[in-house]
Amino acid sequence: MNFTYNTQAPKRATNLSINSDLLEKAKSYKINLSKSFENYLNELVKQHEERQWKKENLQAIEEFNERVQKRGVFSDGLRRF
Repeated sequence: MNFTYNTQAPKRATNLSINSDLLEKAKSYKINLSKSFENYLNELVKQHEERQWKKENLQAIEEFNERVQKRGVFSDGLRRF
């Protein structure tokens, strides 16, 4: 798994409000709530960081794509497919 955070950082207790029925079902299946939430939160953070990176690099990406459209890429004459 690709982590977006320091996995060695100490754990910190927090309060969450969860639907009581869902919580009981998760407990009945012995689902590790802390680990499951941490994994899900990691995915959400990754998605936000990817969107932020794309936003910050949008101009460079567009310029690169425009240049490739006009000039192609260096391997155009070398590819056999």
